[in-house]
Amino acid sequence: MIWGILTAVAASLAYGTSSVMQAYGARTSKSAALARGEDGLETGSGAPSLRSTLLAVLTVPFIVGTVLDVGGFAGNAVSARLAPLFLSQTIISANLIVTAVLGIFVLQIHLKSRDWIAITTVIVALCALGIASKSEGTDRGSDAFHWGLLIAAVLLFGASIVAMQWLGSKAAVFCGLAAGVLFGAVAIAVRVMHGIDPFDLGQLLTDPATYALVIAGCGGFYMHTVALQLGSVNGATAALVAGETVVPGIIGVIALGDKAVPGLEWLAIVGFVLAVVGAVAVAVFGAAEPEVETAR
Repeated sequence: MIWGILTAVAASLAYGTSSVMQAYGARTSKSAALARGEDGLETGSGAPSLRSTLLAVLTVPFIVGTVLDVGGFAGNAVSARLAPLFLSQTIISANLIVTAVLGIFVLQIHLKSRDWIAITTVIVALCALGIASKSEGTDRGSDAFHWGLLIAAVLLFGASIVAMQWLGSKAAVFCGLAAGVLFGAVAIAVRVMHGIDPFDLGQLLTDPATYALVIAGCGGFYMHTVALQLGSVNGATAALVAGETVVPGIIGVIALGDKAVPGLEWLAIVGFVLAVVGAVAVAVFGAAEPEVETAR
């Protein structure tokens, strides 16, 4: 399980740095477009248009962030196979701490005492989870589970697009949460996919979980990009963290056989709850006080 923990830590560092780079790219692209007098950057509801999102994705900082995302995904995938999902995903959720600290220097974000308290809560919760975690389950799910995961990924992405258009300019935290749940589906898909160990291309290509991973991964990337365009990088990332931690953690225990150390189940529960509460607190505080854009 130690390799699962180490790869989760590496993924957390990559994801945290990626969020800051992508937020910087999103803000610089919008500022530059506005300076040129361009329009069509928003839909009628105030949500970013597809053109606005493409402009953000093509900036150098965003591309660097995307490369880091790929590295983070690789670490996340390995961790999801080697450690309980409630542990691996919660360690990865510590990327909000990396985001918050780097945001101070890159995006000139000013953190208050309550932000540091929330971040410290997450750190303590991660330590509790690490102590209480025993092993990952070996259950890869039934065929019905794999199909259900694919259907859920499609429906969730579709519903997220509709809700984003409805909420418009107020959709930052929602989009972050939706991205987190979709990335949580990615972790579940990686965990249950057939044809990985041992490698079998035929099984891999005929497994619905493979396509659930693709849809949820692309959907999560898009929703996170929109969230970074709309609001605070801390708020968007913390909402993402809550989504990608809760869903796979619960499903891992209920459906895939993840377990805690006998007698320390209470500590695992406390650590899990505190991690989610801390992430939500950062999301609420961050959404209330968006950072000042650095590029004009």
